[in-house]
Amino acid sequence: MHPELYQLRDQLRAILRDVADFGPTISKPPVLDSSFHTAQHDKDKTEDAASHESVPGLRLLRDAVKRDADVLEKFLADPGNAYLPPLSTNAPYLIAVWNEVLLAPPPIVCIWQTFYDSVHPALHQRGPRKSPGIKVDVVAENGHRWIRVNTVKNSRILAEFREFDSYLTDSESDCDSSHSSSPDHSPSAAPIEIDNSLLRMGHTLITAAQQNPVPGTSPPKLPAITLRLTRLNPSPTDPREHDPRIGQTIDALRDMGIDVQLGERDITTIPQSVPQRRAPPRLELTSKVNLDLSILIALVSDITHASLPRSVEEAEARFVPSPSYVAWKRERTGTPTDGDAAEGSVKHSRALASQALQERGRGLLQDMRDRLTSITGQSPPDLENVEFWTTPEARDRCLRIVLSKIGGAGEQRRARALFASFVEQSMGAEQVEEAYWRGSRYPKGYIPLFPIRVFASDEPPAELDTVSLDGRSEFSRQLAYTCRAILSEGSASAQPSTLPPLPGEDGDEEDVEPIPRAATTRANPRLTAHTVRSLLWGAARGWTTMTANRASVKAILREVKTRGHAAGVGMTASSDEVGETNDHKGGTEKAAIWVVDPRSLAESMRSDLSSTGGA
Repeated sequence: MHPELYQLRDQLRAILRDVADFGPTISKPPVLDSSFHTAQHDKDKTEDAASHESVPGLRLLRDAVKRDADVLEKFLADPGNAYLPPLSTNAPYLIAVWNEVLLAPPPIVCIWQTFYDSVHPALHQRGPRKSPGIKVDVVAENGHRWIRVNTVKNSRILAEFREFDSYLTDSESDCDSSHSSSPDHSPSAAPIEIDNSLLRMGHTLITAAQQNPVPGTSPPKLPAITLRLTRLNPSPTDPREHDPRIGQTIDALRDMGIDVQLGERDITTIPQSVPQRRAPPRLELTSKVNLDLSILIALVSDITHASLPRSVEEAEARFVPSPSYVAWKRERTGTPTDGDAAEGSVKHSRALASQALQERGRGLLQDMRDRLTSITGQSPPDLENVEFWTTPEARDRCLRIVLSKIGGAGEQRRARALFASFVEQSMGAEQVEEAYWRGSRYPKGYIPLFPIRVFASDEPPAELDTVSLDGRSEFSRQLAYTCRAILSEGSASAQPSTLPPLPGEDGDEEDVEPIPRAATTRANPRLTAHTVRSLLWGAARGWTTMTANRASVKAILREVKTRGHAAGVGMTASSDEVGETNDHKGGTEKAAIWVVDPRSLAESMRSDLSSTGGA
């Protein structure tokens, strides 16, 4: 009647129920995105959308469980199968994997991850095929532990031993025939040799672990390996299933450094309910904020400081290019006709109008003040400990861009004020504040921008990664590791910029001929080297990096995921990283990156200002 199949079917059914409610043990990356695009997306998405964020591989496991459950259901539903031999099923393996998911050290990073004996295997290559890799059933403990489940029985291993013995017998017969005539030949006791699929699996796991250390660890740390043998028994009650080489195999695996666990998980230790979904933590800024080039541009932009348009029509009318501007643009870019130059300027104007409308919906400086105020925990808020930092490269590029013909008079004045210690050393603190806030719709000192501190170098020293480990989140360590890896591959040569890019997702204003385009990285053409270096400084310090370059953030997150292998993009934070929570309510976590909408240099495009005016 197959009672064991009914039991397996019921266990598979239970897994399917639990998988539906299983909450992700990997949180989203601590990236705060307050851009208009994200705000619209959040408004439209349903609560069910969160269910799509789960452990990689969980869906594959669920589908495999469902397939086996359906096959068992069909077999057991047919009365004619009652007296047939039991159906061969993969259920014991699937059940064992699920139990590991529930009981392995959290957080679970991935299920059914394949690792190779090289860090970056070629996807397509001529000649011999690459190694198929080794499958790890559960990547646990934030990537620090690999778990492989094997359901081999004694009978299967004994069959391998018999096959191995037959090879040895044939080999010994050949040797005996060749040495029997030698007078010096005499028998000797040779050590017992063993070779089987478990030992080969162990060697492959060790090799893969050596080639795939846990990303972000310094010095590189190899993942620990657990091999769970659910049905192998070195001391069976049936003497026909006994062979000393089973115990020797287990000892050999342990000698390799593999943690060998025998038998299935104790069912009494399996939690009655699976981990539930938790609300995502509330992201907050660090008191020290790292600013990339796109934010420096936004801080001096006319769009950030000018009065807000009252309507769409007013925003569009504000940025109608004058005939003199079109003629200047045509001459500078070498556009063949006035019509072509005008068409490009119209597109540029529409983009600026869109940015002005976004500013009306969420002002940059107001957003910065509100978020910084929320972390003080004081009333009235005290922003005395707030500091803003940037790289020398971002400062220099900002000044070169704004102080060219692109920046208007007000924008140039604000840029000089931001970095007065570098370009206007005679200005006192009061003069700097007055110069920056003059003509702004915000009062003087609205946020404590000054002084903007500049890092000692464009790229942080490598030793900083080990010095500041305690103060950084796991994601920041992964981000720093990824940034350094990208930069180590070098940059593509920068070409002179001949056509101005439209203001858009990247937020970088580099549309001036004398200024070469920022060099892109060889690893990813969507990432400029200066953006990666800015992100690296924030990650190395454990500070929030603020950027208006949304496309670059998406690109760097993909790189973190790809290069991180099993380490994950976002990790379940430790108690130090996420505040204590009640039930399933989210706590707080420091944002590693804050993405806002870009604000381009726009003053020279204003149709309602004179060429010498400015906010």
